[in-house]
Order: sequence, then structure tokens, then C-alpha cells
Amino acid sequence: LRLLLVRHGETEWNRASRFQGQIDIPLNENGRQQGEKAAEFLKEVPIDFAVSSPMQRPKETAEIILQPHSNVPLELQDALKEISHGLWEGKLEAEINEEYADLLLRWKEAPETVQMPEGENLQQVWERAVACWDEMVKSAADPSTELKTGLVVAHDAINKLILCYILGLGSESFWGIKQGNGAVSVIDYPKGGDKLPILQAMNITTHLSGGVLDQTAAGAL
Repeated sequence: LRLLLVRHGETEWNRASRFQGQIDIPLNENGRQQGEKAAEFLKEVPIDFAVSSPMQRPKETAEIILQPHSNVPLELQDALKEISHGLWEGKLEAEINEEYADLLLRWKEAPETVQMPEGENLQQVWERAVACWDEMVKSAADPSTELKTGLVVAHDAINKLILCYILGLGSESFWGIKQGNGAVSVIDYPKGGDKLPILQAMNITTHLSGGVLDQTAAGAL
């Protein structure tokens, strides 16, 4: 089994560093172009199945990537929705800092300790995202059949936590993982879904910028 884990393309709120969370913001024009570049990058890859968060930004990204793979249906999974930032959603970081300075600092330094006001904490997001990932792997990974490739399109926090899980890290390593808009990570299960995965590549953005360094928006989640 090979899974292609993709973060959605850019939105206007990504560009402005405004916290989106579960507010359903669509892709902007640059985000659609990032989706098209990811589609071009992956068009020769035989994709057997595809899963996405039901929110507009990953769903639209997945639909663009799947255009050269028109026979592949897109399954939507609520468990892959972005973290709920609660009362932080819709706000710029500077606005959050005025009201929640201590909590915002802790979010940057020890994110696993933060309960978003009227939102989620990383453990809650980890539990739903990892359960969904494990179920996908279990249902798709069969070592007796030919290699299957799946596309999974989700969000910054979701992808970071899944990658922490794959690497054997905890959510305290959240900020040690980078996921650019339109970036691709490749995870293999060569010996079946119950065996250790191999992270073949993480945060590939060469199709977006032409260089090895991620130059996508550094905005809020």
C-alpha cells in the first residue's frame, strides 16, 4: 500500500495568517493553481482510491488532482476535518494575542497542552485522525495483492499529527513537521497494514516552486 498525503491548496485566510479551523473557506486562485500543479505532478501515478476531508479547501484540491483519474471516486471522511480552533477561528494571530497571549504562546511552545477555547485539543484531533488513517490502511493494505495507491487530502494539523504518528512521535512534535499548501508526502506499507510504515518523502513542494525549499504560505491553520 502507498498513500499520498496532500495538504489542501492555499486560501485567502492562509495568506493573511487568519485562523480557519473548521470555518469552511474555499481555495483562492493560487490554491487552485497549486491543486493543478499537484495534479500534473501525480497524473502518471496510478491512483486506486481517494479520501478527503469534506471541507471545501481539501475537497476541491482532491477533485482537481483526480481530474486525470476520472474513474476514481472521492470518499469524504468527517474525521479528517481540520482542528476546531473554537473562539480563535476567523481571527488574526495579532487579535488572538490581545485576548489569549499566554495561551497563544503555549500553543507555539507546547501545543499538546493547549485546549482551544470552545474548540479541540491536539489529543482529540489525534484520536479521530489516526483512527481514520488506521481504518484506511487496514481496509486497503493486502500484501497478497498488487500495490495499491491511495490519495488522502486533508489539512495542516491533521497531516502533521498523522505524520507524527507514522514517525513514532507524539503531538509534542507538532511544530517539528512542515506541511505546505499543495505539498505531497508519500507513506508506504510494503509488508501490509499491520507492519511498520516507511515515510518515503515528506512535504514535497518542488512541483509548486521548482526548488527544493517550501515557499508556500506560512499562515495559520
